[in-house]
Amino acid sequence: MPKREDIKKVLIIGSGPIVIGQAAEFDYAGSQACLSLREEGYSVILVNSNPATIMTDDEIADKVYLDPLTVPSLKKILEKKHPDAILPTLGGQTGLNLAVELAKDGILDKLGIELLGTSLHTINQAEDREQFKDLMKELHQPIPDSKTVYNLEDGLDFAHEIDYPVIIRPAYTLGGTGGGIAHNDDEMKTILNRGLTMSPSTECLIEKSIAGYKEIEFEVMRDHHGSSIIVTGMENFDPVGVHTGDSIVFAPTQTLTDKEYQRLRDASLTIVNALKIEGGCNVQLAQDPTSENYYVIEVNPRVSRSSALASKATGYPIAKIAAKIAVGLNLDEIINPITQTTYAMFEPALDYVVAKIPRFAFDKFTNADRKLGTQMKATGEVMAIGGTIEESLLKAVQSLELDKQAQCDLIPDYTRQMSLGDLIEKIKTPTDYRLFELFAAIGKGATIEQIHRSTKIDLYFLSKLENIIKMQQQLTDGLLSSDMVLKARKMGFNNTMIKAVHHATDHELEKLDKMADQHLVYKMVDTCAAEFESETPYFYSTVGTENESQPIGNSILVIGAGPIRIGQGVEFDYATVHCVKAIQAAGKNAIIINNNPETVSTDFSISDKLYFEPLDIDSVMNVINLEKPMGVIVEFGGQTAINLTEELTKHGVQILGTSMHGIEETENRHDFEDLLIDQNIAHPQGDTAMNGHEAHAIANKLGYPVLVRPSFVLGGKGMAVVHNGEELDEYLVPALKASAGQPILIDQYISGTECEVDILSDGKDVFVPGIMEHLEGSGIHSGDSIAMYPPQHLTDEQKEKIVSIATKIGKKVHAVGMMNIQFICANDVYVIEVNPRASRTVPFMSKITKMHLAQLATQLILGKSLAEIGLTPGLYPEPTKVYVKAPVFSFAKLPGAPTALSPEMKSTGEDIGSGETLQEALHNALFDSYHINTDTVEGTVLISKADADDQELVNKLDHSDFDVQVYEKDMPWPDKLAFALSSQDETDDEKQLVANALSHEIPVFTAQDTVMGIFQPQLIK
Repeated sequence: MPKREDIKKVLIIGSGPIVIGQAAEFDYAGSQACLSLREEGYSVILVNSNPATIMTDDEIADKVYLDPLTVPSLKKILEKKHPDAILPTLGGQTGLNLAVELAKDGILDKLGIELLGTSLHTINQAEDREQFKDLMKELHQPIPDSKTVYNLEDGLDFAHEIDYPVIIRPAYTLGGTGGGIAHNDDEMKTILNRGLTMSPSTECLIEKSIAGYKEIEFEVMRDHHGSSIIVTGMENFDPVGVHTGDSIVFAPTQTLTDKEYQRLRDASLTIVNALKIEGGCNVQLAQDPTSENYYVIEVNPRVSRSSALASKATGYPIAKIAAKIAVGLNLDEIINPITQTTYAMFEPALDYVVAKIPRFAFDKFTNADRKLGTQMKATGEVMAIGGTIEESLLKAVQSLELDKQAQCDLIPDYTRQMSLGDLIEKIKTPTDYRLFELFAAIGKGATIEQIHRSTKIDLYFLSKLENIIKMQQQLTDGLLSSDMVLKARKMGFNNTMIKAVHHATDHELEKLDKMADQHLVYKMVDTCAAEFESETPYFYSTVGTENESQPIGNSILVIGAGPIRIGQGVEFDYATVHCVKAIQAAGKNAIIINNNPETVSTDFSISDKLYFEPLDIDSVMNVINLEKPMGVIVEFGGQTAINLTEELTKHGVQILGTSMHGIEETENRHDFEDLLIDQNIAHPQGDTAMNGHEAHAIANKLGYPVLVRPSFVLGGKGMAVVHNGEELDEYLVPALKASAGQPILIDQYISGTECEVDILSDGKDVFVPGIMEHLEGSGIHSGDSIAMYPPQHLTDEQKEKIVSIATKIGKKVHAVGMMNIQFICANDVYVIEVNPRASRTVPFMSKITKMHLAQLATQLILGKSLAEIGLTPGLYPEPTKVYVKAPVFSFAKLPGAPTALSPEMKSTGEDIGSGETLQEALHNALFDSYHINTDTVEGTVLISKADADDQELVNKLDHSDFDVQVYEKDMPWPDKLAFALSSQDETDDEKQLVANALSHEIPVFTAQDTVMGIFQPQLIK
């Protein structure tokens, strides 16, 4: 079937801000789809409120709207642009739910707009739990006993009927939001009430638990003719009961017999054909490990996180091909972009093993509930490719950037004092650290049969863990030989892991490597197990004799940012992609090394060469030794890349951009303070402490409150404001233990207005694209603050001083490329921090100024001056419109996490809002961020005691559609809470108000008149 000629203009709905359950994979899918449709000649309109994404760049679509993802906002765009169709399957659950709401509203019928890829009927059949159940019965596909309920009483009755445990699955939610496993009435009441509240249709499926079954996923592509293929099968390491986004996953499937595989494959294709999906789809199934029985769990009638993983695992670009199918092309008409000779109908075949391990935020939220279940908690993931399960798993472990001790020798310190019995009991509960606890249990002598009885993890997977620990024990106890090192390398052990258990030097290991008959080589990802020739420049390392990667010359290596986590998100992928574009525009070859399967940067079509590898010194140096690039760029890979700079420099690698010396001048506390004193720049007084005695002496000298933090941190990790010696002691015990010999920084706390700049510098002159002012006062991490541009409350004198200081710092450290500087404006302008790299605000400022700042910075890194790229030193002219960047949080997914805002970053994503006034811009950013119904804003506003004394404020609220209550500690939480107002006083009541509101996903605002303006009825309506 040829592509459709009756469609000219297509609107794509994005997924909005990054939250747990919906991350960078939809930036990847959306940007792929936009480019794919434009390649076919269609006009593309994109709507997304997340400024940090590649997909919201102007060149991705014909028209980009950085507008709220709400029905009223989308209706305005539809009425203005009159697209012929909407493609809703690439924007996650957000895009899918909005398509359903728009259809219910009647606007699609009114304007004659069609849904592509998945019809409304299909969406409802797959997403509505009762309709899906009916379809499975019709197809004779087995599903667990279940019932759809709309209230607590019916749910309890059904649970009593089928007996506990039961799984609660809310309808139309993302990442298992609101769901869980209940083992008794108390748990049932808690989980079901939450699920009914979070389901847009107030509907939950109560399902007999099949926890312990093998969980299998198939990524399916289907076209209009009904032709369909399996892109890949994936098997969860963790059995049913752990959300697939939180589970370790292997591709292809590993433990199924051929009969089981074919049965599940046939079931997946049957279901997708019955649903009449046109494009990509994810089917999740459960296989009984003790019989031939299986169950269908659910279907996602859209691309998903698993689609991104499958795309990167196979090289088969699911979103790109799904977009082409949506406009009429069939699988046998679409050329596979990897081979350039086969069609998309060709089912991928893998001659390697892919491992995915999720990345969690529990290193930040140590008090959060680490137990994993059906509600997703991971913020991101890493992927690794190897010849065996062992190799791919260990390479994925190396990519996680976790506690170095556990990551290197695989066994956490805390398990060494535990008895085997205690460990066997502990591993019954799935947590983010269970993999390492499994290694510890095997190391203590547990049999894989014992572990299987405790965890239900398949014996085959456990035998692979046993192989790894046995190899580690050989490395620990025996003399190193070339054969032993070769065997260890085949299992994925790198130099760092070997040295963690055996006192060997890099030189000794290098000699042993040379004696072996096989060496580290690179293999190509080609989708077809080398059956057809491929030109794909996409490689992974393994041990062998034939190297398929040949140096390309005239190249520059760009180090990516690794897995998405709080403090390091999609914004660094954005910067990496633009860096590559600038390198290529300069006539050089760009090489990327990264390990995040969700991102645009790890698509094979972005760079001239892609290495899917851990971002540690061993893996990076292996690539450098092969490719011999002209230099390495670390400025766009967040703290991950910056932290590699010292080791790379020691290995003689040329760092392009700001030098190692310049980075040290900003990252090393004493060097940086010397620089500020030399330049006569005001800054908070402070010092560094190596122990508790020194810390107390510094704090007493400075006077409380003080700001304390570790060295070399990301996202304010470990930062806190402490108010007395007792709080300081509470902070120091874990902080000194975690600092690994690095000093603790202690600064005086200055109250004032925070602001920041991202500068571009050629080493001699400095350009400032703009000053961003934070709405919250000092002491709240910049990533958790509402940022306003242009600044709304700074004087011209303060702005001039900020630019002057930024220029001084840039020149003094000979910054080349990009640098982020943060200030507090009080009685003077104080510098509080410098990050010698790109920051999370780069995409935000790029979208506003219409300048690709990362590309401009790369041109400077490659040797051009500001004048040569058309930039004049000083401050860029401010716009007349106002722009706001609002943080978005995922606290509902992380029970127990501290929700009060602080110097340590807690947000997972961001939204943008714009308007003619600050009030309008705030309205657009905040109402989208917190999903407040802007048509019917009503309910209770809790205000702090300090705010209650502001009569003008209370009068404003009284004239709005709100019930105003003064917050009292432990007061009953209102059923319908619109938002909370906090004065941000340091009282227990204030902290409790903020914590309670954020844990209920209710926005908290500071009581400023400018903020309150957005709640006037005429602006809301």
